Amino acid sequence: MDRIRILVVEDQTVVREGLVALLETQPDFEVVGQAEDGIRGVELAKKEKPDVILLDLVMPRQDGLQTIPKILELLPNTSILVVTSFDDRENVFQAIKAGALGYLLKDATRDQLIQAVHDVARGEPSINPSIALKVIHEIDNPSQVMYTAEPLTPRELETLKLIARGLSNQEIANELVVHERTVAKYVSNILDKLHLANRTQAALYALKEGLTK
Repeated sequence: MDRIRILVVEDQTVVREGLVALLETQPDFEVVGQAEDGIRGVELAKKEKPDVILLDLVMPRQDGLQTIPKILELLPNTSILVVTSFDDRENVFQAIKAGALGYLLKDATRDQLIQAVHDVARGEPSINPSIALKVIHEIDNPSQVMYTAEPLTPRELETLKLIARGLSNQEIANELVVHERTVAKYVSNILDKLHLANRTQAALYALKEGLTK
């Protein structure tokens, strides 16, 4: 079994060490580094090339929102899970817009954290529905934020609905009775047409447009 390589970027020592201790209880997790701010986080990310980065938003020298695009520029395939105390919609919106795949509050349970890491490691969004609603309310100009001049095909629309339900590519392939590679192409087309960065943004778009019913 391949282990998920994780970098923890958090300025509060007690919180950081607590997260590391919890993550290390899982046999399929490997913590490859710890950083106390965004600058050090980028340095370690470049060196260790983790699969998942747990990232706080409020940190000295370089905060999480500044750090997300710098990491993704270096490592576009690394999944970022924001772990923070702040659930105000502006922070959530900016983090997801910057490219974070998941958003988790620090009062989440142990099981929620472990599940979120597994989700983003598979490239799947991980965001609490109540937090997702905050983002939806923040998006008050969809033509500017998420606009498509080219409509989605019926298959792409169906795929988008299933993404919003949290299904993986394999699960969507089973639902649509197609090959997983075909679903991957649908997902790529959706992101391109809607000018979205990742599946989390796609899921939020579907929620906002009422496509999950």
